[in-house]
Amino acid sequence: MSWKIIEKQRKILAGESGAMVKGWGGKLTVCLVYPNRYATAMSNLGFQAVYALLNAEPDILCERAFLTDPDELREYQKSGSRLVSLESQRPLTDFDVIAFSVSFESDYLNLPAIFELAGLPSLAAERDSSSPLVMAGGAALFLNPEPVADFLDLVCLGEAEALLPRLLALLRQKEFSYREALLQKAAQLPGIYIPSLYVPVYDGERLKLYRRQHGAPLPIKRVWEPDLDRHPTTSQLLTPATEFGDMYLIELSRGCPRGCRFCAAGFIYLPYRQRSLEAIKAEVASGLEKRHKLGLVGAAVSDFRGIGELCKHILASGGKVSVSSLRIDAIDEEMIDVLKASGHKTVALAPEGGSQRLRDLVKKDLTEEQILAACDRLIGKDILNLKLYFIIGLPTETQADLEELVALVVKIRERVIEAARKNKRLGEVLLSVNPFVPKPFTPFQWCGMEEIKSLEQKGKYLQQALGRLSNVRMKMESPKDAYLQALLSRGDRRLAKLLVAAHEQGSWRRGVKSLEMDTDALVYRDIPLDELLPWDFIEGVGKERLVGEYRRAFGEGEGRE
Repeated sequence: MSWKIIEKQRKILAGESGAMVKGWGGKLTVCLVYPNRYATAMSNLGFQAVYALLNAEPDILCERAFLTDPDELREYQKSGSRLVSLESQRPLTDFDVIAFSVSFESDYLNLPAIFELAGLPSLAAERDSSSPLVMAGGAALFLNPEPVADFLDLVCLGEAEALLPRLLALLRQKEFSYREALLQKAAQLPGIYIPSLYVPVYDGERLKLYRRQHGAPLPIKRVWEPDLDRHPTTSQLLTPATEFGDMYLIELSRGCPRGCRFCAAGFIYLPYRQRSLEAIKAEVASGLEKRHKLGLVGAAVSDFRGIGELCKHILASGGKVSVSSLRIDAIDEEMIDVLKASGHKTVALAPEGGSQRLRDLVKKDLTEEQILAACDRLIGKDILNLKLYFIIGLPTETQADLEELVALVVKIRERVIEAARKNKRLGEVLLSVNPFVPKPFTPFQWCGMEEIKSLEQKGKYLQQALGRLSNVRMKMESPKDAYLQALLSRGDRRLAKLLVAAHEQGSWRRGVKSLEMDTDALVYRDIPLDELLPWDFIEGVGKERLVGEYRRAFGEGEGRE
């Protein structure tokens, strides 16, 4: 083992607070792996929550590992070292279980690199019973685990608080030498998916059915925690080497009650649940002992019952409040005062659709008048930097929709400039423009993504229309990156060979070329409502509800015009 690697790991640990280091004797050992860099991983509250849940068990040892950065990778290759855990610098192959926590589909690409550095075959079928059991969970797996299913022995479909107790009781038996028997037992647990027990059958390019083995259940139920107060989800490990290094994060709720038709968060975490105000206040007291600023986390922070009282309580307790974005129709004077007192100079809002027609289509339930009124309230409180999130390439979008988007931004800009002149301060409108990506378990899962060239043309139009305006900046996610996200969101088990090829070839595009794979068919195609989807084996929201929302969006026909 390279001393440079060991020294770096120890330096990271020295800069943290909250890490749990246990002795190895007589414990079930788990290496929790986030398939991205350390700074990204430590910004993820779900990753931290699972780490704390596992280490709360006296007979379980959980350590962490991450994707290496380029300098560290060169040192691993130069020294011939294997990937090691952060806490004890042990090779991943020393652990009983390797558990991946995956929040974003794009991180699927990093799994083959991690397997190679750990000295393990990527494909589960090529590993024997002497290898660690490899499992995975996280939001990306809730949606569609199939692109990485061939890499995994076991997949967790649901929330860790509800799922882990039964699974850990089985894993404590340490029957890893009898891998097949262990996995067959695990398949009977709620929320546990064993890919090797489900063989996909294809009709040409389309999925026809899953052939089950050894009595594996179908569908597999997604499990969720009914009482969030039983398991506080807050920052467990604090480090300055992350995006939220100056904050203590507190989860307020899970899911979103709004049900926007493009957004997975509103569906995969149903039912929408909130923590009690009393429980959150207790976490505030604990958090303020560690950090002065508290980050409130949730897909619908503005919808939290008692959000105004909570924010006032944080300020009265000597803290500051941070939120990622606010629901436009839930902004009030009290909330703005709290944000201003907490030092917010920029507030993010998400109109999403640039036109009224598109906002109605996606069920955003916002009018232009509401958007402008929210901006007026913020500007009136001297918050002159506004970040606006828009989606382009939504189904049925036309040039007229883009022109309405431009007109809306111009109106907001005029308000910012007028206030800036009066206050003799600069103000700015920042547009964050993202291509529409169809996501599983949403009413728009059947809609194809718009082609890259068309999205690039739309981006160019917006840049030309708005780029010449002072006090307006626009950032747009690359349509090629969105294409990859759509591919991994909609793909089936055959994508595993692409992920391996992408690692071997150095990029996913070269991987596609080497396999002569038609990925456009997965990304751009509108899928018939009666076609079997790769993730249909997961019992989640209820397909009837999604079909109903799809038809309400596009009319009563079987598909889009």
